[in-house]
Amino acid sequence: MQSGTRLRVPQVPDRAGVVVLGGGVMGVSTAFHLAEAGVQDVVLLERDALGEGSTCKAAGGVRAQFSDRLNIELGMRSLEAFRRFRDRPGQEIDLHQVGYLFLLQEPEHVTAFQAGVELQNSMGVPSRMISPEEAQRLSPLIDPAQLSGAAFSPTDGHCTPESVVLGYATAARRLGARMVTGCRATGIETRGNRITAVVTEGGRIETDTVVCATGAWSREVGSWVGVDLPVTPLRRQILLTEPIADLPPNLPMTLHFETSFYFHREGAGLLIGMSDPDEQPGFDTRPDDAWLPRLSAAIEHCAPRLLDVGLTRGWAGLYEMTPDHNALIGEAPSVSRFLYATGFSGHGFLMGPAIGEVMRDLVLGEAPYVDISPLDARRFAGAGSRPELHVI
Repeated sequence: MQSGTRLRVPQVPDRAGVVVLGGGVMGVSTAFHLAEAGVQDVVLLERDALGEGSTCKAAGGVRAQFSDRLNIELGMRSLEAFRRFRDRPGQEIDLHQVGYLFLLQEPEHVTAFQAGVELQNSMGVPSRMISPEEAQRLSPLIDPAQLSGAAFSPTDGHCTPESVVLGYATAARRLGARMVTGCRATGIETRGNRITAVVTEGGRIETDTVVCATGAWSREVGSWVGVDLPVTPLRRQILLTEPIADLPPNLPMTLHFETSFYFHREGAGLLIGMSDPDEQPGFDTRPDDAWLPRLSAAIEHCAPRLLDVGLTRGWAGLYEMTPDHNALIGEAPSVSRFLYATGFSGHGFLMGPAIGEVMRDLVLGEAPYVDISPLDARRFAGAGSRPELHVI
């Protein structure tokens, strides 16, 4: 580090009861829930601005339509929190419960989603299978000709990630937590198998408890204490369109499952995106045009009317991928106390409220409202992986 740079790094406290690493939705939700529970000296460290890592680059979708019971439970819990967000923690998040619409082309995918809907219904999610024609009535831009069916849940939707981060961070500060931004953590000190401090660019923080919520950067953080967090960064790009006439006010979040192309209303236009199977793992978040031919082909296949719509701007963020597309949540047994919530593989933002509750309980040594042991990072050492099917 060059001379003088450190002077611009915020000063950190000498000690903390809990240090939360990462200022995205997982980190600020954890800090809020800990502070709300009366935990003293909660310090959150973020190397940039809050939400800058991945959260504020997300599409903002929120849902409970999953194929895995645990993911459904986490999605349902978070949806309820999003509905009450204006009151607790106290922030308008522009929640639009316009529904999530999965467009299904292959018959085997229809069968898989039917099983998912049955499971979701048994847990109280009002999802249902619908015809291609009904799907087009809900989302008029799509072409139903190639579809075999669709799945829809009216209580899903989308909201504004920046507002969620702001709401949790503001409330956490009000409750006594400290948010330190522009300060990079560089290591974790241990004595024997116990954590003693977090080392940062702004100084050393004595602590015995660390929560890793650093998303795509979690593998490095885990390595500081000898914990393998199998998280791989993968770039995903998003674009905004020019205004489109006669967009339905309740246009659902619409996803074509086979191509992964999706869109939802954003102001007078659309937010659109899709995965790129040619994308290589890495931390590069610079937008480029290499994916546009594939995107155009997906648009022509799914929603050809959009081919004539202009684009205004775009950005890129990082998915935090795990081998089975499921999160890593738990506490490492090899070092006390290193807890982690990461690897959500594209559905992290929507689970932020529920995961904040879970991490609070784990820190306090209490049983969370849901059993998260199947998401322990050690599952990959055996036969415990649990693929999530409803991801793009």
